[in-house]
Amino acid sequence: MTAHNFHSSVLREYDVRGIVDETLSVEDAAALGRAYGTHIKRAGGSRVAVGYDGRVSSPAMSDALMAGITSTGVDVVCVGMGATPMLYYAVFELDTDGGVMVTGSHNPPNYNGFKMMIGKKPCFGAAIQALGATAAKGDFETGEGTRSEEDIFDRYIDRLARDFEVGSFKIAWDPANGSAGPAVSALVKRLPGEHIVINEEVDGTFPNHHADPTVEENLEQLKDIVRAEGCDFGLAFDGDGDRVGAVDGQGRVVWGDQMLAILGADLLQEVPGAAIIADVKASQVLFDRIDALGGKGVMWKTGHSLIKAKMVEMEAPLAGEMSGHIFFKHKFYGHDDAMYASVRFINAIARQGGDLAALKDDLPAAINTPELRFDCEEERKFVVIDEVKARLEAAGADMSTVDGVRVKTDDGWWLLRASNTQAVLVARCEASSDAGLSRLKQALVGALKASGITPPEGL
Repeated sequence: MTAHNFHSSVLREYDVRGIVDETLSVEDAAALGRAYGTHIKRAGGSRVAVGYDGRVSSPAMSDALMAGITSTGVDVVCVGMGATPMLYYAVFELDTDGGVMVTGSHNPPNYNGFKMMIGKKPCFGAAIQALGATAAKGDFETGEGTRSEEDIFDRYIDRLARDFEVGSFKIAWDPANGSAGPAVSALVKRLPGEHIVINEEVDGTFPNHHADPTVEENLEQLKDIVRAEGCDFGLAFDGDGDRVGAVDGQGRVVWGDQMLAILGADLLQEVPGAAIIADVKASQVLFDRIDALGGKGVMWKTGHSLIKAKMVEMEAPLAGEMSGHIFFKHKFYGHDDAMYASVRFINAIARQGGDLAALKDDLPAAINTPELRFDCEEERKFVVIDEVKARLEAAGADMSTVDGVRVKTDDGWWLLRASNTQAVLVARCEASSDAGLSRLKQALVGALKASGITPPEGL
């Protein structure tokens, strides 16, 4: 078959993603299908699951992808439109040899992409680059695979609801017109309490707000509903349902690491001493809280695929990221499912007094910057990190180098890391006082200037 070269920007660390008809086309989808099917076949597999999100371009992209896969002799089970975690669930429920989700995740409507599993594990990093190399050589298997349809929606909702245990609340839910909308609407019918679902209709143009619950302005509509209707709390989702955000009954954001602290406290009652993993952007408050409760707080690299791999390595029952990816291996499959995490979050709140605002207030106060992202040339970003690391080591700094550099001082900590998916550097600072935060910012500014980098606004 004809060799195919992908645009240089679309083969990312965790997935394949690009701008439709600019950097990503249906021809790319077909070629990715051929490369993916080839790798599945050569690994001894014969059958994979495919799903797609609610974007306008997703049906055509998924058709091309499936045509590419079946051309290698691998069979495809299409589970239809739904959330990314429904596709992950399908891989386990149908016991397929892998799966591909056509999704642009939380990106704007003109984006799309592919999240993949090979076997029961995420396909990321070198494995994604290997797919690109296979396509570039035109080194494809051939055959006549079949395509079938399988409706797993009801089974998926049953699985989400199975681990609900306790809690009757008034909750507002915002799927943000993403592909999780139907699942959220079906799930709340299985839960006690009162539920208000907004933006549940799937609309790939995302007419009400951007589908990213980590950006506070995207939570304003949910906050308004929570306050106006007297809800106990609200839950929000990204465009494909693998990330969750929350606001308490006062309309305050409960950030990803705070959610993980609440979930972790609940889990440690059932699994004493467990390791709980969070990414390097998470608050020190989280790690300290887990350790104080007898668990083992583990700091790891940012990236949902990297976190999943670390969970398998450590046999950790729970993990999470500031970005709202929350992973349960305890009673579940180890992947990020925002609706499942919501069910467990309801349990956790109920078992710890029933007041999310009080649980948030119970966490030690910390003053921090938002995540600061600023441009840095692709070929320079990792070099900058190495330069900063070398100077800090020479100075005897107390730091973690798990992912970039996270420097701990008496004031708190500051972080500088290179994004795996964009030509940017990422920074964050956290302290227990305004004066401490100012000193941390000064240290970070100094580290950047020493490498010839202009500090971003906010430092």
